[in-house]
Amino acid sequence: MARSRRRVALSFLFSFKGLASTIAVMGCFFFTCSFLLNVHVGSSTPTDHEVLGLKQYERNDGRHPLSLTSNALKAQLKETVRSVVDYQGLVLMHGSIARKLKLENSKLVRNFAEISINFTDLIKKASHCDVSDSNTALVHRFLKQAKEKVKFAKQLISNSKGSFDSQLKIQKLKDTIFGLEGQMTKMKTKGELAKSIAAKAIPRNLHCLALRLMQERIENPIRYINKQTKSRQPRQEFEDPNLYHYAIFSDNVLAASVVVNSVVQNAKEPWKHVLHIVTERTTLAAMKVMFKLKDHNGTHIEVKAVEDYKFLNSSYVPVLRQQESAELLGYYYGNGLENSTTGSSNLKFRNPKYLSMLNHLRFYLPEMYPKLHKILFLDDDVVVQKDLTGLWEIDMDGKVNGAVETCFGSFHRYDKYLKFDHPLIKETFDPKACAWAYGMNIFDLDSWRRDNCTEKYHYWQELNGNRTLWRLGTLPPGLITFYSTTKPLDKSWHVLGLGYNPGLSEEKIQNAAVIHYNGDSKPWLATAIPRYQPLWTKYVDYDLEFFRACNFAP
Repeated sequence: MARSRRRVALSFLFSFKGLASTIAVMGCFFFTCSFLLNVHVGSSTPTDHEVLGLKQYERNDGRHPLSLTSNALKAQLKETVRSVVDYQGLVLMHGSIARKLKLENSKLVRNFAEISINFTDLIKKASHCDVSDSNTALVHRFLKQAKEKVKFAKQLISNSKGSFDSQLKIQKLKDTIFGLEGQMTKMKTKGELAKSIAAKAIPRNLHCLALRLMQERIENPIRYINKQTKSRQPRQEFEDPNLYHYAIFSDNVLAASVVVNSVVQNAKEPWKHVLHIVTERTTLAAMKVMFKLKDHNGTHIEVKAVEDYKFLNSSYVPVLRQQESAELLGYYYGNGLENSTTGSSNLKFRNPKYLSMLNHLRFYLPEMYPKLHKILFLDDDVVVQKDLTGLWEIDMDGKVNGAVETCFGSFHRYDKYLKFDHPLIKETFDPKACAWAYGMNIFDLDSWRRDNCTEKYHYWQELNGNRTLWRLGTLPPGLITFYSTTKPLDKSWHVLGLGYNPGLSEEKIQNAAVIHYNGDSKPWLATAIPRYQPLWTKYVDYDLEFFRACNFAP
């Protein structure tokens, strides 16, 4: 009888092994199909077999498992093993996907691997389990152990649902990216604000230089008396249209001296060049002393203050009237950090220099120099590297402004500077028109007077009192004033970007007649780009006593 039972058990085990192999193959096939078709495995519901495996102790008749017969135990063991095999397939599938997804939670991958090994051990134990009346206790321990492992596997799969739910993962990723973008925007805005503040700050040695020069003017007034002061008549050279005239508007003594030195040292005939320097009243004395300290090879230098041009008053100049606006003053001089939420790209337009009359003098050149025909405008952050007399020989074709264009592709077009959502802007200008650069501009003053360009500037500046036409600054009104009256110059005349772009080609810089440190990294600041700084510092008068006293060093 016992031998017969053993034969039955062996035949059952052999058939079970075949069944287990078949189920394992079907599990792998199901995993492959579900992965390729992006089946949502994390939320799949248990099968009938899985439910049976979890509830195998719950009998309808309420009898305790120990009261089951050996035949009932065989059936229950068979169903339990089937449940184990099914869950092992699910665990293997989840573990494989977890490895392919490279989940951050490596503990989850290890748990899947461990429970799979446990299931394998259970299947091996089942193959050696002797279901007889004498081994019922052993079978019951196996069934209990299997139940606990299946319960743990189900809980593990349930807990890992979030890791396999593609929609949930995508949403979490979107939320993370959105949060990081917000933080990055805030940090970028604060960085731009700090950089903007640094660009507007006056270094200690530069402040020292202005004070030392002013002290020299106070202690030695006779040495710096202008011979024409009493007569109030300008020197003849300052109004001679046959000479080469430059306009430099600056309150930075050091920067203005570098521009003057670079012009003089690169001019073939410096005695034919006239430099008109206009500054503010507070720096007038220091500026006059600076250009009296040494000979400039016969170059004629005129230094005046904005206040010396009496026609520049609030009844004539729109900007002076707008300076009285409390709203506009708040925009420029208010708390920059509080208002920085408008975006870092707007911070540079909030520099108070754009409200300065010194920065708007460029629109009054014909009235400031009524006897001249042409004049070259230079910013104080440029360096001249070649003789510039060729600019006066360019045929302007009746145009007013000769400038280097800055557009390429869709960049630096009119729509970058003007607000084309305003109907007047939209009707008048082409949004794809090419923009040009201030910093080195040759102006035909006769054509300027003919086209009434200053009146055009006044008209548009008045309309923009509430900043609805452009984002302030002087380039947008310049683009408007000289729209269709600008002659493009060869790009080698004026190379820009030395104040923000460290990647300019060496060849382009060497071939440039004028290099422009436009941007926040000015060459006199600690934030200057080291690669370009020597091109500027070689024109600094380090040998002068005042520079040494203020700790300027090459």
